[in-house]
Amino acid sequence: MSPTLQAEREASLQGRRTLLRLATAGSVDDGKSTLVGRLLFDTNSVLTDTLDSIETASRRKGLDRADLALLTDGLRAEREQGITIDVAYRYFATTGRKFVLADCPGHVQYTRNTVTGASTAHVIVLLVDARKGVMEQTRRHLAVAALLRVPHVVLAVNKIDLVDYSQEVFERIATDFALLARGLGVRDSHAIPVSALDGDNVVIRSPKMPWYEGPTVLGYLESVDDTSLDVGEDFRFPVQSVVRPQSAGQAPWAAHAPEVDGDYRGYAGKVASGRIAVGEEVVVLPTGGHARIEAVDTPDGPLDVAVAGQSVVLRLDRDLDVSRGAIFASVDAPPAPTRDLVGTVCWLTDRTLAVGSRVLVQHGTSLTKAIVKQLDGVLDLDFDTRSVPTWRSTDALTLNDIGRVRLSLASPLPVDPYKEHRGTGSFILVDEADGWTLAAGMAGPTSLRTLDVDLNDQTPEPVTT
Repeated sequence: MSPTLQAEREASLQGRRTLLRLATAGSVDDGKSTLVGRLLFDTNSVLTDTLDSIETASRRKGLDRADLALLTDGLRAEREQGITIDVAYRYFATTGRKFVLADCPGHVQYTRNTVTGASTAHVIVLLVDARKGVMEQTRRHLAVAALLRVPHVVLAVNKIDLVDYSQEVFERIATDFALLARGLGVRDSHAIPVSALDGDNVVIRSPKMPWYEGPTVLGYLESVDDTSLDVGEDFRFPVQSVVRPQSAGQAPWAAHAPEVDGDYRGYAGKVASGRIAVGEEVVVLPTGGHARIEAVDTPDGPLDVAVAGQSVVLRLDRDLDVSRGAIFASVDAPPAPTRDLVGTVCWLTDRTLAVGSRVLVQHGTSLTKAIVKQLDGVLDLDFDTRSVPTWRSTDALTLNDIGRVRLSLASPLPVDPYKEHRGTGSFILVDEADGWTLAAGMAGPTSLRTLDVDLNDQTPEPVTT
């Protein structure tokens, strides 16, 4: 990122950089809920009455200390079975950063929940049991993280106390994971040995593993680079609504712009990626009209520059046919509107998708009808640790399937490849009969890396601690 762009980002998003979105996932009984509970407890993010309730429930279960997993498993069925069923969102903060945590279930039948929780994450923390190592669900969750372009992946090797804090066991698991992450094209991965039950290396560094010199889980989360990948990308701005106040007093920014009159026309939305400055030219898609940015308005006053993540109102120097669903894009690299949408979808419902199915496609703020022209395959996630997932043919997608589809759209959409633009490369499929959400989609080629060489012939670099 250029120094100028970084300075603009810091000036425009002061205070926002402290917020980190993370997701957790792992196989059943790997101790994920205990890890999350330990994070909340050791950062003093648990209310006294909540802790009292947890301690009472733990005593009823015959435990001699608080079962921290109960802090996240809020549903009755979750507590009775000792598993996580739905995505639970938790909020906590330290002196250095604020966190929004999506605690995802580990069962294979809840893959859709993992996709939901990880879709907006900057970091995903995957847990494995030190006694078992990398499992099928680890590979599945890592593949989902790679598909969703989650920037950072942390492997928490939990229950390290049950293998006598073995450095050899940890390094073997970390090496297997690093090889798999490299094969899937994960940008950044890191492994940490922990005992969530005792709190070793979760928030406080453990003296029981002097051979480990890396950060604790919280230390990593507080220090990881949270710079949005979207800031350095091409400008994209989906229009949410057209702002036409009848008088200056009706505009939320009236105190900053008393000269606003009844001719005011602005376009409200959130900058999905890139940056835009007053005076720069944009193209309005899918119509193709060109205009320059006359002003960038906010309730707190006008801006010279808006960057990814900011909600603003843009004014143009000329009148164009712009309505909800349109996208403003940079003129040097705009997406080409298309009626033939190809992408990867995670099927979220027990209904079935087949060739000929009719659906609605929600892309940004635009909604259009579509028909399924082709199913190019379903992702086979039952793959070996030293290989990558493959695609196999299918004639239908069912619950939790990740498949490749080709859709014919009733109206053109300016869709970016997801691997280049996470915001404007995503879409959802909706049942046109009842509005039920069917699938989450990623446009363009899959982001899973295809290797030209056999991974079995590669010797991974040893993991250093």
